Amino acid sequence: MFSLSKNGRARNGWVNFTVLACTGVIPLLLYVAGQTFYLDLATRMVCLAIAAISLNLILGYGGMVSFGHAVFIGIGAYAVGIPAYHATYGEFDLIASYNGFLHILLAVAFSSLFALVTGAISLRTKGIYFIMITMAFGQMIYFFFVSLETYGGDDGLTIDARSEFPAVKLDNAIVMFLVCYVIMLLVIFAMYKIVNSRFGMVLQGAKDNEERMRAMGFNTFKYRLTAYVIAGALCGLSGALLGNFTTFISPEMIDWTRSGELIFMVLLGGGGTLAGPLVGAAIFVVLEEVLSSFTIYWHLPFGIMLILAVLFARKGLLSLFLKEDGDD
Repeated sequence: MFSLSKNGRARNGWVNFTVLACTGVIPLLLYVAGQTFYLDLATRMVCLAIAAISLNLILGYGGMVSFGHAVFIGIGAYAVGIPAYHATYGEFDLIASYNGFLHILLAVAFSSLFALVTGAISLRTKGIYFIMITMAFGQMIYFFFVSLETYGGDDGLTIDARSEFPAVKLDNAIVMFLVCYVIMLLVIFAMYKIVNSRFGMVLQGAKDNEERMRAMGFNTFKYRLTAYVIAGALCGLSGALLGNFTTFISPEMIDWTRSGELIFMVLLGGGGTLAGPLVGAAIFVVLEEVLSSFTIYWHLPFGIMLILAVLFARKGLLSLFLKEDGDD
């Protein structure tokens, strides 16, 4: 196997830096220019990018295709909505129920727990069986929240007040975007450290040849389960942010089609790359907004684009600008 040259690493670093910088700067410039709508669009994109980045850990680096990953978005969003609902009706302590740190703790804790339990079962299967069982778990939670009439059932639940943090007002559009953007940067940095660690190398090795990794003495099941839990926790965090941004949550956020959209983002932008899921999320959100204004059948162009990406850019659109092992 060829190693990436110093110039190649530098080029990849600049590509990733450019993507991240444009994501942070362009929406703010548009907001200053009076185009406030695009800042909201960018905030939603960043929230979805965090979810796609978490999926990239198990899909792009681990080779695990999960059709139930959106369930963690729903868990994270309801971790914000349910305490806020009870606070609205004075059933809980107001300070505790609107506490943003509590919301994040609940979102990450419940997402991690659900990932641990379902991952321990799902990861004993492979291929199409893994895809189907993750989708089954996701739909199970989908119908669970549909049955909760107290929290709106399939009609959803409105969040009357966003999470509260000291000196941070999420009701301000710029603050909301910057909080989501900074968290996304931290998640990407954490992902960089993970995939370049011994743990990440074992995970990628298990994707390429699991039998060989086992022969070397690695318990690939534990490594994959750990990655699955980490991905679930990060996706739950994105759900908490998305719930705060939209101030409306519903079981529709958990449906298997939403998991398919996250897979679409990872594959389109570039699985196994740091900034690829962000690129995929940006393309998805922008095209969804543009195409849906012309036709209700906007998923058709998405499908065609994914087919073209698989045919001509198998490692995602970002890979067209990145140097890979063996490149001159």
